[in-house]
Amino acid sequence: MMASIQGIRREDYRPPEYDIVATSLDFHLDADRTEVSAELQMRCRSLEPPESLTLHGENLELLELRLDGQVLAADRYDLVADGLRLRHPPQTFTLSSRVRICPSANTQLSGLYAADGVLLTQCEAEGFRRITYYLDRPDCLAPFTVTLHAAREQYPILLANGNLEATGTDDAGGHWARWRDPFPKPCYLFALVAGKFVVERDHFTTMSGRSVALEVYVAERYRDSCGRALDSLKRAMAWDEQVYGREYDLERYMIVATDSFNMGAMENKGLNIFNTKYVLASPETATDDDYLHVESVIAHEYFHNWSGNRVTLRDWFQLSLKEGLTVFRDQEFSADQNSRGVQRIADVRRLRAAQFPEDAGPLAHPVRPEVYAEINNFYTATVYEKGAEIVRMIHTTLGPARFRAGMDEYFARFDGQAVTIEDFLTALEVGSGCDLQAFRRWYAQAGTPRVVARWHPDPESGSLRLELSQRTPATPGQPTKTAVPIPVRVALFDHAGKRLPLQLDGAHLGEETVLMLSQTRQEWTFTGISGPCVPSLFRGFSAPIILERSDAASAEPFLARHDDDPFSRWENFQALAIRELLGYIREPKQVLPGADLREAVAAVTAQWPEDPAFCAELLTLPSEDYLGEQMEILQVDAIHAAREALRKALGELFGETWMAWYQGLAAPYRLDGLAVGQRRLRQLALSYLLANDRLRWEAIALARLQYAEADNMSERLAAYALLVQDVDHDSEDLIMDFYRTWRHHPLVLDRWFSIQLGRAEPATLHRAANLLVHPDFDWRVPNRVRSVLGAFAANPTVFHAADGSGYRFFGEQLRRLDDINPQTAARLATVLSRWPRLDERRRGHMQEVIAELARKPALSRDLAEVLGRCREAATEAPAHPVRPHSISIHPSGAREMNVDIDTAVKKGLEKAEERCLDAATLAVAELLARKEIGDLGAAAEVFGSDQVAELAGFLSDSMDCKALQDCCAGQHFDAEQAREWELDRDQYRLALSIALVAHKIERERERLGPC
Repeated sequence: MMASIQGIRREDYRPPEYDIVATSLDFHLDADRTEVSAELQMRCRSLEPPESLTLHGENLELLELRLDGQVLAADRYDLVADGLRLRHPPQTFTLSSRVRICPSANTQLSGLYAADGVLLTQCEAEGFRRITYYLDRPDCLAPFTVTLHAAREQYPILLANGNLEATGTDDAGGHWARWRDPFPKPCYLFALVAGKFVVERDHFTTMSGRSVALEVYVAERYRDSCGRALDSLKRAMAWDEQVYGREYDLERYMIVATDSFNMGAMENKGLNIFNTKYVLASPETATDDDYLHVESVIAHEYFHNWSGNRVTLRDWFQLSLKEGLTVFRDQEFSADQNSRGVQRIADVRRLRAAQFPEDAGPLAHPVRPEVYAEINNFYTATVYEKGAEIVRMIHTTLGPARFRAGMDEYFARFDGQAVTIEDFLTALEVGSGCDLQAFRRWYAQAGTPRVVARWHPDPESGSLRLELSQRTPATPGQPTKTAVPIPVRVALFDHAGKRLPLQLDGAHLGEETVLMLSQTRQEWTFTGISGPCVPSLFRGFSAPIILERSDAASAEPFLARHDDDPFSRWENFQALAIRELLGYIREPKQVLPGADLREAVAAVTAQWPEDPAFCAELLTLPSEDYLGEQMEILQVDAIHAAREALRKALGELFGETWMAWYQGLAAPYRLDGLAVGQRRLRQLALSYLLANDRLRWEAIALARLQYAEADNMSERLAAYALLVQDVDHDSEDLIMDFYRTWRHHPLVLDRWFSIQLGRAEPATLHRAANLLVHPDFDWRVPNRVRSVLGAFAANPTVFHAADGSGYRFFGEQLRRLDDINPQTAARLATVLSRWPRLDERRRGHMQEVIAELARKPALSRDLAEVLGRCREAATEAPAHPVRPHSISIHPSGAREMNVDIDTAVKKGLEKAEERCLDAATLAVAELLARKEIGDLGAAAEVFGSDQVAELAGFLSDSMDCKALQDCCAGQHFDAEQAREWELDRDQYRLALSIALVAHKIERERERLGPC
């Protein structure tokens, strides 16, 4: 049963009362009975020692406890719920303890655990307390000396952090190894590994001339799959020296791969422990994406040696200080190794798929949260991906040289210390000479900012005025928001698609510049413009925002064809597809694709793809999940139908091109950027061919031939997935063949499980249930669990079945998993936070599942916190999003706000001193309130939102008088746009009315006649 969970608050932070000067650990390793002896040299930070000192401990059997060599009397300590409390500790002392633990019973995979005949650890965030009594907090740093004892036959390899000092043998076939890490570290970076491995070796020569041994430890069956990891590691070490001046500091760098790991990888000092999926790669077993992931994650964990290890965290609230910064570093490394444009698109797609929904739902939290119950629940896309975007914005603001100077200052000033985000920003300020205080607001404020862009050309003066405004929607616990600094990378294009030189305030800025939107609303005027132009905004996705622009209808098709910034061109291409798809959902009889998208696709397909990877990005349709994020209420079935209809339409329209590309891009396997791009585009062409009725049977034959004859896993798996997930094709023979071929390779077999669950048909629910009792399914292996439950939840059609069967099945499995691995259960459960976006029937079903899970006996803290935050949203939020300050003003109390347009125009014309839009706003407000309104602020109170007038201005700029008139007459309502502006249906229609009234007032003033 879920009880109230006591939260930990950032404001309650206090430094530790004691330092641990040195840590010595001695392990006698055994899967069922491991004994750990710890010797801690303690020193009080103050002259007056405290009354008591509590060391963290969990699931430990205390065998012996000594203080300064003497057995500690029973009245000098207490075993308490969270560990060991010493009474009246002295100023300095040595505490010696001996405890027993059982690694084989540790299914949480936190602390020391057994898996596949191997013993290994995971101590971040709070796993070390499951090994011995300790100050398990990141601001307690100490050098470690570790001695490992084990049976040689069972555990021939003994590894720990640091440098190997000595080895030896024990009686009765045992052996030992002593490791010493000279660099003080918090205990979350402790690691040990014991077991049977093969090791693949290489070396790296640092910029100072030292030779570092590089070692990758894997199971025998993976011996030939380590080359990519070693190559990526060497390139990452060289890149960090070149770009950041950071040199590796130990004699060796070790990587251990395991199938049983909750996370992707862990940066333990000198001894990284990895999920096998981010280490192993060979053409026969790994896809091109796998190769890229190995490169990225290997680099990420290596970069932590400085951004996380040498400079670590004061407390867990600062988690993004190491993770956000290091994600930015690994993204930049990958961009330098591959296509920068394609890498940036991948970064943004990942951000929008995971972090934007998180920021818009019940689990929204700042990059630096103020409170948590279970820190494991805050290893989120917000902390990692949004945190990286904040660092990127700072990098954009400072420029590469000043950012490097700031990072040099950060590493020099705080080496060997546990610090905060404020310390990071201060060091960047000192090193760069720039004020970065405003960026603190990004760390403190949840939610995704919305930026509205309006352009006002003045042909007579040859100028173009840009008006930008920002707002961030309310999020749980943060109803009001402040403006944040938003870097806006800008370029202007003439009608021929050529970039124009930029002039601003008399300064010549080249063909691209960065503006800083730091207030709620700002304006800039570009001069020296001789003709019509189209602005390109947020090039390279210069800030993690949602953009609305007044000229979208005309700018998006132009930029989709002409923008020379890869991200911006892709962004506008996606916008065209989204507009088509949402339009089809509203009117399913409309013809797909429309003229703008058809012409954009035709422009790409009219020539042979010189950059196939980027071409594939352009032509890939938005995902169903991302389409759902554009809607106020998720229409699961309509989204799936619309996307399939557009895929079919493009498949039919460009069928000959798809066939020519599929055949022409075939080539022997190589692993380079061009070849990877060619394979990616070829598989996209095949997916469109399968949607072409005329070519479908030929495409099926080609896909089956590709599956059978491919010389690499990328092409074999792509064909397999397309055929297995095609609901009109019987692929049972392929499913059985794939299983027989790859049943002994765990990572590939994970794909066998997950791909079957991508079929968008009701029978997939029964298939998932059967897979859970398959002999190769194991609840104790997180990769395998995610391959079934994660894949099931990622299938919108089946997971969101209207009868709630998908939710109930998922909830039943979470209930079981919570008893085995609470961390994995809690992370999978975050998908339940999407309930506010569902229709009433589905919403009810999901809330029932949340409530049923919350009643589970012995519910873990991990899962309880996620469910609790979802349930809080259920009690706080209305069924449909409504502005909190909306008011009823119709005399009957009804919510309708009908406006007599002609009367409003007459009233507005009386306000000759006001701008047309302001006059219209005041006139409409006076009609509704039936009294005189003195200013725009009072008008906003009448409307229940200041966003009504904002949206009216946007609509007035982006629509002509006739279009607005038609919308008002037809009671038009755009749910997507209303949600973005946080308006309800009546407020949205008010904005349309105000925009129409403003147009009519302008026409009357200029004597242009009626619309």
